[in-house]
Parts: sequence; C-alpha cells; structure tokens
Amino acid sequence: MKHIVLTGGGTAGHVTPNIALIPRLQELGYEISYIGSYDGIEKKLIEEMHIPYYGISSGKLRRYFDVKNFTDPFRVLKGFGEAKKLLKQLKPDVVFSKGGFVTVPVVIAAKKCKIPAIIHESDMTPGLANKLCIPSAAKVCCNFPETVSSLPADKAVLTGTPIRQELLSGDKEAARKFCGFTDSKPVLMVIGGSLGAASVNENIRRILPNLLKEFQVIHLCGKGKMDESLNGTEGYVQYEYIKQELADMFALADVVISRAGANAICEINALKKPNLLIPLSANASRGDQILNARSFERQGFSMVLEEEEITEEKLLDSIRQLYNNRQTYIDAMSGSSHMNSIEKITELIEECAAR
Repeated sequence: MKHIVLTGGGTAGHVTPNIALIPRLQELGYEISYIGSYDGIEKKLIEEMHIPYYGISSGKLRRYFDVKNFTDPFRVLKGFGEAKKLLKQLKPDVVFSKGGFVTVPVVIAAKKCKIPAIIHESDMTPGLANKLCIPSAAKVCCNFPETVSSLPADKAVLTGTPIRQELLSGDKEAARKFCGFTDSKPVLMVIGGSLGAASVNENIRRILPNLLKEFQVIHLCGKGKMDESLNGTEGYVQYEYIKQELADMFALADVVISRAGANAICEINALKKPNLLIPLSANASRGDQILNARSFERQGFSMVLEEEEITEEKLLDSIRQLYNNRQTYIDAMSGSSHMNSIEKITELIEECAAR
C-alpha cells in the first residue's frame, strides 16, 4: 500500500487544501498520515477525519523583532529532529506540504530521508516557510499563473488550489432554517478567516443597523471574536467557526465579504459568489493578500476595498454596489478556466510516489 504524509498548519488555509485531497487519495488506495504542530487548528480538523496525527515542535520565523525570535530557532531544530524520526518510522513514499511554519522541518527532513516532497504555494508570491522549503522540494505547485516565473523552472507546476468538494453541494434551505432567516431579504456572508479578522469584524458591526435594513447577515468572526451583545439580533447570526453547515451557508449567501487569503478566495471563486475582498494590510503582513485580491479584481472576479480606505459610508456603498452588479461578477467567474486541481496534484503525487 502506498503511504503519504500530509503536512501544513497554523491557519485553516494551510489545512483545507489537504482535507480536499484526502477523499481522492483514499480512492487511490493511499495510507495517509498527518504531521502538524502540537496544538494548531490542524490537529482538531484532521483528527475529526480519523487520520493518524503526529504533532511536532514548530517555531515561527518572523520578519519583525520579537523575543520569541531567540527561542523559536531551537523549536524548529527540535521539530526537525522529531520530523526525521517520524518519517523514518512511517516510511512514506511521498510527502505533500501545504505550507505554514510547521512544514519547514518536515520538508527538509524528507529530503534528508530521500523521500520526495511536493509543496503547494497558494499565494501569488511564495511565503517565507515555502521559500525555505523550495530547495528541498521535488515539485512546487502554485495557484496563480503569475507565480510560475518566480519559481525554479524544473520544479514549478501550475495546479490551482484543491477545493473541498462538499462545498459545492450546499443546501440553501437547510441554512435558512439553521440561521432562522426568511426569504424576504438577500443574505450577506462575512468571513473573517479561521483566526478572525478583528478590523473586518469591527467595521461590519459598526454598519450593522444600516446593513440589516437591506440584508440578513451571517458573520463568521473567528475564535474568541464573538460579540455577545449582538446575540438575538433579528437577521444577524454570528459563529466563531463553522464546519458542518458551511456548504449550506455558502449556498444561501447572495454576496460574500472576505479577507483575501488564497484558499478562501479560490473557494469563493469556485462557488461563483460575488465578493468584496478586504485584504490584510501590508503593515500587518507581507502584502500577499493585496496581490491576491488585485489579481482577482483584474480578472473581474472581485471588488477590493483596502483596510486603510474603509469608512462606514464607503463600506455600505461597496456592499450595495456589489449586490446590484452581482451578475457581472458571476458571469466573469463562470468564464474563468477552472483547473481540476485535485486531479492534477494527485497525478503529481502518483509520479513522485512511483520513483
């Protein structure tokens, strides 16, 4: 039996593409193991799927000063030792990495153990963790055509991002019932990302009284980001994180507001949901979300509003504009060439596993 180790973690975006691949890998007869951090979001998500999960020590490599910069290199070294030991014990045929800092020791250990590793970069430009992994990788999958030129020519493969297939078969009436909504107003879904986007949450709550005159609102606000005082507000529901009912909620949503993490926007695109993207600002990140959002805007898939430009009036106007022009965005997304990412990536995995 062929054996694959999947790795990726830190945010849901580094786990969901792996989850999207699992059913197809199982069909192909792979035994699957997962290596993540001791207690990242990936642990719960993977254990729920009854996939054997192994935690290793991981440290973040920061571009800014932080006291942890002195201790995290030791965590990474410890993680490398743990990953090497695990790979020798599990003896996989291939490793597939979705990124996040926990993957760096795993991919480097795979090369030391002569196990081919495939890595996937969802953003337009490779993140620091993937930059460190590229020299040890057999192949580098990417999501945007613009990314191919910035990767080693013999390793780069344009695959797109694997989408969880269950998202495509939601039941809008089940979501309407679950949320306690009526069919008298359109539904706006706000996604703050798995860790929650504090400023997006605050801005939405500021305009909520006006918003609720025209829309019903599903607000996925992230862990610890609920505002209890809003519970029971008619036409408004908030959740930290939704797993089971997410496909139904997407089916019910007429328009979506989201951060511009690559996996989130690819899912929104596959579902053809008119969307307003509020990318994480360059002050708070390396600016990858701004590049992702602008690429989608150029292709006519998304409206973009940068965090620094937001005023209550501008946000309300943008949402109304998005809703009124929703068909234009649906048409543009319908015309985009969707790659069968799951098939493309599993073919690469098969090739590497056969070496």
